Amino acid sequence: MAPKAQKKRMHIYLHIPFCKQACYYCDFHFSTSLSQKEAMIDAICQEIYLQKHYLKKTSISTVYFGGGTPSILDETSLHAIFSALHQTFIILPEAEITLEANPDDITSEKLRMFKKFGINRLSIGIQSFHEPHLLQMNRAHNAKEAETCVQLAQDAGIDNITIDLIYAIPAPSHEILYADLAKIEALNLSHVSAYCLTIEPQTVFGKWTKQGKMPNIDDDFSAEQFSILVKTLQDMGYEQYEISNFARNQHYSKHNTSYWKQEEYLGIGPSAHSFNEHSRQYNIANNTKYIQQINQGVIPATLEYLSKEDQINEYLLTGLRTIWGCNIEYLDNLLGSSFIDLQKNFLQPIFNAGHIEIQQQSLKLTQAGKLFADRIASDLFIES
Repeated sequence: MAPKAQKKRMHIYLHIPFCKQACYYCDFHFSTSLSQKEAMIDAICQEIYLQKHYLKKTSISTVYFGGGTPSILDETSLHAIFSALHQTFIILPEAEITLEANPDDITSEKLRMFKKFGINRLSIGIQSFHEPHLLQMNRAHNAKEAETCVQLAQDAGIDNITIDLIYAIPAPSHEILYADLAKIEALNLSHVSAYCLTIEPQTVFGKWTKQGKMPNIDDDFSAEQFSILVKTLQDMGYEQYEISNFARNQHYSKHNTSYWKQEEYLGIGPSAHSFNEHSRQYNIANNTKYIQQINQGVIPATLEYLSKEDQINEYLLTGLRTIWGCNIEYLDNLLGSSFIDLQKNFLQPIFNAGHIEIQQQSLKLTQAGKLFADRIASDLFIES
């Protein structure tokens, strides 16, 4: 189905830019100082009011608390944010409301509080069940908490749970990955997001790699781990509906799927992004400046209008990663001519290599092609 037919749903993302401590691989925007926490919550609530006309509709299908570490929020902060949301938008009764949580923040009391506010999906940043890897990454939780937090949430009646897993962490064999996957099977999760470790230059891992204290990620090892991950999860009954995301019984992330299907969303908070079909908006990634400008009634964002070429390229970059692929009719409508004809010289070698195919009037990556998703998308980009 073409994305245009899907664009009826509106979505909200809230960036909570605080963490207890810095993970050594992370380059997201956050602060480990909570000194501005109250001022930040006030600013986020104010931005909700300021941005009320950004989306075409006020009915919201998904709300996503990301970060940072949203699970550090207390009841007062969540009450303020949800009050602002409900005063400004209509949160549909069936809305998916996700909160990212760290295992060490999850208690029975906190889970009751989450449910009180209508949070019905948890995204838990476990990353690994292997204690030495958790220490290496400077995670705030330990291996025992990685398991018990899921069980606590399930006991509390939250069954829509996803966990994050990081693979390709340098190791002498694949035994640790197999052990992590066995833990996932035992926990009977509905969703898993698995990400290849990426060494970002400004992170601790990036500095260690530059100094020779940590090896670079080995491409062959990463590819082997990816293959193991996909096959093992599929054998467990998970569907790889996006390159990094696996679900049982179609428990897809509705919020993340909205990004891949080019649906409209509003991003609230420092560093948050927004999209309304024709433009993108990027909030400033600086807590102090964000708070100051919001207090002055100014939305601290950079606006970027998207050309037809930009829209096509973004759709290729995200859509090719999914089981739905990129609808050819939608590409043709954006382009004003045949996408296949225009890009046939680039497409033919990819077809010949067995990395892409056409199914149900959509361009889709094959399993082999998923290893080269970003490169294939960039090869098919339309030049302005």
